[in-house]
Amino acid sequence: TENNLYLNFFLPMTSTVEDKSSLHSKFQERRFWSAVKLLSNVVLWDGIVQEEKVRDLGLSKLLNRYLLLNILNTPLGQDNIEKCNKVVACLPQRWFQDLKGGSTLPELRNFSQHLLQ
Repeated sequence: TENNLYLNFFLPMTSTVEDKSSLHSKFQERRFWSAVKLLSNVVLWDGIVQEEKVRDLGLSKLLNRYLLLNILNTPLGQDNIEKCNKVVACLPQRWFQDLKGGSTLPELRNFSQHLLQ
């Protein structure tokens, strides 16, 4: 259920950059990559389940509530770029076919703003 998703993929946030070898940092990284894998599995349902449902679960719930928090708390650099690239690779190209130049899906506005920075 939706509530189980929230419990299982809670990504703790910190306001300071931690040592990457700390247990907390390693936990965050494992949870982030598990959530990316879940996102890639969720979008596989596109075309089988209503697109709105897939986008709601994958983008509104998983990306915007969990993945983006971790990305925004990752220092700018190679790790941040790798995380963003993996998220982008999960997104079906057909979701972007009817968009006008310079626009994005409403659920991706915050992620797109981060990419532009």
